[in-house]
Amino acid sequence: MANFEESIGKLEEIVERLEKGELPLEESVRLFEQGVQLSTACKDELDRAEGKVQMLVKQRDGAMTPEALPPLKD
Repeated sequence: MANFEESIGKLEEIVERLEKGELPLEESVRLFEQGVQLSTACKDELDRAEGKVQMLVKQRDGAMTPEALPPLKD
């Protein structure tokens, strides 16, 4: 499986090719499907990373308490 950066790079290439509008319909559909898969994989990777990241909140007594980050809005 490709890493996140490679997947983003491939997704950008697909978008560029599709935006040119010079491809036959079948190729456009194939690339679109591949782009959706890459987009889903990247979102899943970002969701996993977000779950690992925690924000430290300073309590009144000066102690630092880990707290989950609020979910991102679409």
